Amino acid sequence: MNKELIIDVKTNEVVTALLADKRLIELSREKFNNTFSVGDIFLGKVKKIMPGLNAAFIDVGYEKDAFLHYLDLGAQVGSLNAYTKEHLLHKEANKFENFTLLEDIPKDGKITDILSTNQQIIVQIAKEPISTKGPKLSCELSFAGRFMVLIPFANKVSVSQKIKDTDERNRLKDMIRPILPPNFGIIIRTVAEHKTQEEVISDLQDLLSRWHTCFENLDKSNPPARLLGEINRTSAMLRDLLNDSFQGIYINNHLMYEEIKEYIKTIAPDQVNIVKLHKSNDKIFDHYKVTKQIKTLFGRNVPIEKGGYLIIEHTEAMHVIDVNSGPRQKEEGQSMNALATNIDAASEIARQLKLRDLGGIIVVDFIDMQDPEHRDALFQHLKTHMESDRAKH
Repeated sequence: MNKELIIDVKTNEVVTALLADKRLIELSREKFNNTFSVGDIFLGKVKKIMPGLNAAFIDVGYEKDAFLHYLDLGAQVGSLNAYTKEHLLHKEANKFENFTLLEDIPKDGKITDILSTNQQIIVQIAKEPISTKGPKLSCELSFAGRFMVLIPFANKVSVSQKIKDTDERNRLKDMIRPILPPNFGIIIRTVAEHKTQEEVISDLQDLLSRWHTCFENLDKSNPPARLLGEINRTSAMLRDLLNDSFQGIYINNHLMYEEIKEYIKTIAPDQVNIVKLHKSNDKIFDHYKVTKQIKTLFGRNVPIEKGGYLIIEHTEAMHVIDVNSGPRQKEEGQSMNALATNIDAASEIARQLKLRDLGGIIVVDFIDMQDPEHRDALFQHLKTHMESDRAKH
């Protein structure tokens, strides 16, 4: 599968299209000066405790207070709060390795036992603000890198389940454990497979540097304040997805072209030549046939390959998708036709969930199938096509 990234830099936003074999599979928009992006870390202040919701509202500087539920505090929130308090008192940003972790908080506890009004707390944006709602927060801090994710207040090294080779899994663990400071955990990502020790260590050092920067910024901050910003979405997409399947990255803005080239040099220097500046007078999305796909794919009715179509409806509570066979070529027998239509629909549904960034409750009305083997085949097909979706599902 050949992948291409098309980046359209506009006056007030950047629109990024990810193509696989020329088909649009992901579309993202990022406003300039977006100061509440997923991954950003803030020093906030507890404004209101809601015992009935077992949650709290936190002031992080947004027009609406952010929402923090007890279940998003994380087991080690006690350690985070204690270390934050200790650091604010003594300004010892580099003594984290000597900190003694506290016991995990109970899974069924009460937020009133953990937080109090006007308390200062370090939080991470888990979901950006939408409509009338403020950001959703988490206290389980994480720092995502090219080959790993750094988890403070932990001590476990784990490896992506997608790395199947036992020897390779052990090699990566043995590489990380001797150089990982105390009180940090690591999740080794799939792209770390077969990477050299030098590459892996460099990524770890960069993540540790970001952790220390976060607490250095704490020294000079009063809530609400952003302590550390996540990289922009385009760079995050490259960090998470870039591999040998990428054939081209096309950008219509010279400044961002230079920025992306410099970023690629740091994470994959052998691929820097795939970054191209779009110089044609044609609009970049028109030139690479993205505009036509957007018009086709983002309507209420979405065509399915080989015939048939989806109807996608949105409500306040859920998203509903109806599968219709339409004027597609019939397979042998009604049962096989229903299976074939549903299989094609499942492929398109997996694509649509990513394209539209749909979340919450999603109900799909597939064409009825009586054969249990057909239902299982459809389920497995949908699971396979959802594997590339980085959102939890």
